[in-house]
Amino acid sequence: MLAQIAQIIYSSYMQIHCILTAMVIAAPIIVAQAAQTSTNLPPELADPSVPAVECRPRNGLPNFFAKASQGGEVRIAYLGGSITAQEGWRPKTLKWFQEQYPQAKISQINAAIGGTGSDLGVFRLEQDVLQHKPDLLFVEFAVNDGGASPAQIYRCMEGIVRQTWKALPSTDICFVYTLAGNMIQTLQEGKFPRSASAMDRLADYYGIPTIHMGVEVARLEKNGQLIFKGNLPKTDAEKAALGDKIVFSPDAVHPFPETGHKLYLEAVIRSMALIKAAGRKGPHKLGEPFVADNWEAAKLVPLDKASMSGNWQKLDPAKDRLAKNFQNRLPQLWKATPPDATLRFRFRGIAAGVYDLLGPDCGQLQVTVDQQPPRKVLRFDSYCTYHRLGQFMAAHGLAPQVHEVKIETISDPPDKAKILAQRNEKINDPKRFEGLNWYAGYLMLIGELVE
Repeated sequence: MLAQIAQIIYSSYMQIHCILTAMVIAAPIIVAQAAQTSTNLPPELADPSVPAVECRPRNGLPNFFAKASQGGEVRIAYLGGSITAQEGWRPKTLKWFQEQYPQAKISQINAAIGGTGSDLGVFRLEQDVLQHKPDLLFVEFAVNDGGASPAQIYRCMEGIVRQTWKALPSTDICFVYTLAGNMIQTLQEGKFPRSASAMDRLADYYGIPTIHMGVEVARLEKNGQLIFKGNLPKTDAEKAALGDKIVFSPDAVHPFPETGHKLYLEAVIRSMALIKAAGRKGPHKLGEPFVADNWEAAKLVPLDKASMSGNWQKLDPAKDRLAKNFQNRLPQLWKATPPDATLRFRFRGIAAGVYDLLGPDCGQLQVTVDQQPPRKVLRFDSYCTYHRLGQFMAAHGLAPQVHEVKIETISDPPDKAKILAQRNEKINDPKRFEGLNWYAGYLMLIGELVE
């Protein structure tokens, strides 16, 4: 009798266990079938927390490995921020792949731009990546998306996935995560930081393999074997004092190529052994989206398709230093000067913005959308001791109808000295910081321009 009762209890337990397991596995699919939007997320997606694991192979990278094994032209794209732009894990992994597959001619598509996240990446994907037809796409935005909401991450990262597989169904994708600042503490607690957690939930839905290159870094730091932020030793005395410890980075963000990026490379190598064994070769098929309002339709539109009035100048790369320096990302660069330079356009869609530059001689804009009150948008920040690529959204989450956007340069100067002081920077050459200019190259649209 006791044996029968025990068997009944065990059978009931296993039934409940299987049901609960199925619910967990199917959760992302249920969300997507319900046409979930990024603005109405259940708690587990609105504030995701994923266990910290260095590699989740999922469906692997079978198309890439098959092509690399066969030989011929193979292209690897690296889409990310400044950590990917460094001479670090990107060229190191490229070299490793070339050594592993000498029969193939493996080249890179360097689509990394410092200080930018997936909210720009989703708009520039076609221009910087897809037109070059990669076989493998690495996406690295966990650090630069660190301040973004999970909702925004879902919209942008899913837009990158769906654009890629709609245009190039055989291209494999791998999300890679890096770390900065207090993200290391979260990893040491056994969890991914919020941005990586959101990306991993999306990766799980699409079967995309992921590599967190910082898991081993966090372990070493916790064990006293690594210094997360410091200077590399120069003298024999400094080297002796450091002993066997590894100095990871100078700023708790950008790894030293010879130490921190070496750890990132080793994480990729370990992970590739697992990823290579996963998945089956074939085209990636797109089903229902993870969030219905993702930015799959994001695109760049040349700025001169809008109406320009006032003081605008198209810069010539043959004569202008800025136009020459940024020609590979902004083939057309326009300079607007206050007080009367205005950009106007009408579009049918849900979001609009501008792909532009920030820099020492830039000022601020006044942006008006439809009949909403105007707002000011700074094109100068605490990093503006040099010019760099940037972007801003005039509006998003709009009703899918016709909208009117007006962007004006204004003569109201920002307090540049105060802004620079946020990072202990100073105006060392007043002439460089003169001006309230705006440099712009593209409209960013989810929609279509209308007359």
